[in-house]
Amino acid sequence: MTLLFEPFQLRNLTLKNKLVMAPMCMYEADQDGLVKPFHIVHYTSRAVGGTALILLEATAVVPEGRITDQDLGIWSDEHIEGLSQLTAQMKQYGAVPGIQLAHAGRKATVEGDIFAPSAIAFSDHYKTPRELIIEQIQEVVGAFKKAAERAIQAGFDVLEIHAAHGYLINEFLSPLANKRSDNYGGSAENRYRILREIIDAIRSIWDGALLVRISAEDYAEGGLTPADYVEFSQWMKAQDVDLIDVSTGSVVPAPIHPFPLYQVPHAKKVKESGLPVGAVGLITTGTEAESILQNGDADLIIIGRELLRDPYFAYRAAKELGVELEATVKTYKRGW
Repeated sequence: MTLLFEPFQLRNLTLKNKLVMAPMCMYEADQDGLVKPFHIVHYTSRAVGGTALILLEATAVVPEGRITDQDLGIWSDEHIEGLSQLTAQMKQYGAVPGIQLAHAGRKATVEGDIFAPSAIAFSDHYKTPRELIIEQIQEVVGAFKKAAERAIQAGFDVLEIHAAHGYLINEFLSPLANKRSDNYGGSAENRYRILREIIDAIRSIWDGALLVRISAEDYAEGGLTPADYVEFSQWMKAQDVDLIDVSTGSVVPAPIHPFPLYQVPHAKKVKESGLPVGAVGLITTGTEAESILQNGDADLIIIGRELLRDPYFAYRAAKELGVELEATVKTYKRGW
């Protein structure tokens, strides 16, 4: 039996297949962070193409938390209208809309001060951040909660917390970026504390599907490994997180040598926590995606750049696997 095009139950949602569009920054917004016509076309086309769950790119919970000043934002009620247009379009064509809530931390490249757990620059090409004081950490937690409230108002059915790729939460988790000596640094429990508080804050207002994206490998001596994330994911499971989106790297400028399916073993390891996982990373064919599911290495297939190249990846993968996929638009049946 082909697994890729079987439905998947994600809390109270039924995904029509196991294909997910990864959150990928498009850098097509203006400084106000508002949705533009590009975003409507970009995301809706992947819904038309048959992707079951579409995760919106990293969307900043505060202005200073943007990776660049071309990022989408959700720090203001002014963002709700445009985001609502996006979710309505995705739902019209059968996709479940999700959003990744993000804070770039020391990797922000916007004007003004940037913030991190410790005053250590990511590299010589980045500004030195200011170390967050306790009151500011609580403000960040509150900003994630408010962003979640706006996302719910905008019609998103899945929320994902961005705790990967060297951005703020990942910086707290990794001892390579977190040198604090207070309750938010030192032990694994302390380094996890801000993520725990953000999950609890969102869960206080949201009983729908909640995902967390992680970087399961720091690729540097003294950094985190998949075994560390098994423990973190067990804590997330206890906090009612539904699925872990498993990526790797980028908390420090360490070399990564990618090859097809190179991150799948990390997903398989993190799955030992008992939570479902999504696998990502140079998955480019239906056969590769199906093999991951058949081997039990992951529960969802999260596609990034291949969906940039081909909005109709779902159709192509189905054809490759010998599955007849129903067209999302009636007149497309002539082609499908």
